[in-house]
Amino acid sequence: MSLAPRVVLVHRRTELDELVARHGTRGQAEFFLRTRGRDLAEVTAADAAARAALAAASAAIPLDWRRGDVERADLDRFLFTPEDVVVVVGQDGLVANVAKYLDGQPVIGVAPGEPGVLVKHPAHAVADLVRSTGAVEHRTMAELTADDGQRLLALNEIYLGHAGHQTARYRLRAGGTAERQASSGLLVGTGTGATGWCGSVWRERRSALRLPAPGEPRLVWFVREAWPSPATGTSCTEGDLTETPLTVEVESDRLVAFGDGLEADTVALTRGQTATFAPAARTVRLVR
Repeated sequence: MSLAPRVVLVHRRTELDELVARHGTRGQAEFFLRTRGRDLAEVTAADAAARAALAAASAAIPLDWRRGDVERADLDRFLFTPEDVVVVVGQDGLVANVAKYLDGQPVIGVAPGEPGVLVKHPAHAVADLVRSTGAVEHRTMAELTADDGQRLLALNEIYLGHAGHQTARYRLRAGGTAERQASSGLLVGTGTGATGWCGSVWRERRSALRLPAPGEPRLVWFVREAWPSPATGTSCTEGDLTETPLTVEVESDRLVAFGDGLEADTVALTRGQTATFAPAARTVRLVR
């Protein structure tokens, strides 16, 4: 007898939870917010909306289905199974946070308030959506592969640079071009990430590079704040990736790579190691 499908609810602590954990009491949290010109009522309302959406999504799970529950901080220790349907309750960034841990499971994004780009559905729609997950859009992911077998996946972008965002030194190879550089690091982004960090860099430098669409199997990359010296250049600071990967040989003592802003989950690279960036074979299946 086959197992019933499992719905996994993914969520994160609310701002109110984090404020109370940091300051000890709700009163102290209110005082902290007042010193910054904010009102506790705003934070309390957002907390109530998030809890209500999570409760409604949980209540919509069919009674004969299995269920799981995981908080953002525990994603790296949670075991997803192939038959899971993943329901993300929160902001767009939470979909990116969970994406790297999935392998083909459908993802339903539920917005506690106004819908976003990735969290599009109200909580009451979960009951119907978990039963019909065939209508999906495939979102391209970026992948870093190190020469020692380490791998990193990201839905928005991967950053490679110094852990303290100081000078990163490396040799970059893109297509037939190679250049030794010193910079604030590299960003390699997807079409989903084109609305975020990569999009910000693209706009600031007024790049003529065409940003990819969310499902397009193409990545873009940008070097941040490269500067010239007798040993380093600045002629190769952006491009796109399709069939030809981007390769970086580390010349600093230690660089790190992390995806989607999760600096706690990093790949560490030491001098002489090589990292290769390319579109991932795996995509995120986002339920329409």
